[in-house]
Amino acid sequence: MTPAASDEDDTGIHCRLDELLAARGMTLTQLSEMVGVSIVNLSVLKNDRARAIRYSTLRAVCEALQCEVGDLLVLAARD
Repeated sequence: MTPAASDEDDTGIHCRLDELLAARGMTLTQLSEMVGVSIVNLSVLKNDRARAIRYSTLRAVCEALQCEVGDLLVLAARD
């Protein structure tokens, strides 16, 4: 099992960044430019590999996407 897939690292939180970007016709590159966060860091968030997120980043992403925190981050379904 890879470290990213281990049960200890599973937060049970899913980031809906991909869905929100698609709904707005926006790319990760465009979002990166708007919020001043690197594409790499946004990709980590988008792929549910982030272990933490700064409130300032969370706010900037939500403002750019015109969404609420609960639209971006949701509890993943339990198996």
